[in-house]
Amino acid sequence: MHAMPAPNLPAVLITGGAKRIGASIARAFGAAGWHVVIHYGHSAGAAEKLAAELPSAIAIHCNLSDADAAKDMVDRLAAYLPDWRVLVNNASIFVPDDDGDIDMEKFRRTLRVNAGSPARMAQAFLTRAKSQGGRRVIHLTDQKIANPNPDFFTYTMSKHALAATVPMLAMGTAGPGDRVYNLAPGAILPSHDQSPEETEVSHRLNLLERRTEVQEIADACLFLAEGWLANGETLFVDSGQHLLAQPRDVIYLAREGAA
Repeated sequence: MHAMPAPNLPAVLITGGAKRIGASIARAFGAAGWHVVIHYGHSAGAAEKLAAELPSAIAIHCNLSDADAAKDMVDRLAAYLPDWRVLVNNASIFVPDDDGDIDMEKFRRTLRVNAGSPARMAQAFLTRAKSQGGRRVIHLTDQKIANPNPDFFTYTMSKHALAATVPMLAMGTAGPGDRVYNLAPGAILPSHDQSPEETEVSHRLNLLERRTEVQEIADACLFLAEGWLANGETLFVDSGQHLLAQPRDVIYLAREGAA
């Protein structure tokens, strides 16, 4: 660990915090005066660079395929951070597959990273972390928990599993001053082999026909960090995408529409 954060700064751990949505969340908390712990798996350079840019931050490595290592990381941070208020479980695996035949090795790894380790981390955090203002767990899930389709089959299964832990943790491990939330984004950033043109189309396939910006996810995390919603709630930040029945993932809907 690096130097102890100032005792007056609340701390947040963001898994997968070095790039993409996680990095935007890290920057938002840093700008709001938090001590930011940036977890990374394979992005050491990006994590260290981002930590150096923020007013108070450290980078920490952990392989989330190993749930014991993930719990150990939480235990070590709980002993180190004097005011650890928020755990943002953002890291996930998003690998293409469909409903034809589950690749069990892919399924096991996806479930471990996307659901098993985040749930175990949340349990340890709610049991061990010291907080002066109540503890908050924010699981980044997906609008697919309300609007599923057969694409990205194992990913979608894992996000449903993670979402299911929120009401259980809210009723069980969470104390009276704690809150546990789902934050469910829609299409936010380009994925896989999307072209800029496909991204522009796919990200507007929602009720408001607008692009949901990554900053909206970061702002939502800050909002939930204050715990104004009731314990166990889900906040959708997707411009209403979850309200539209979609037979395929928007990546393919955009591609098929252009064909």
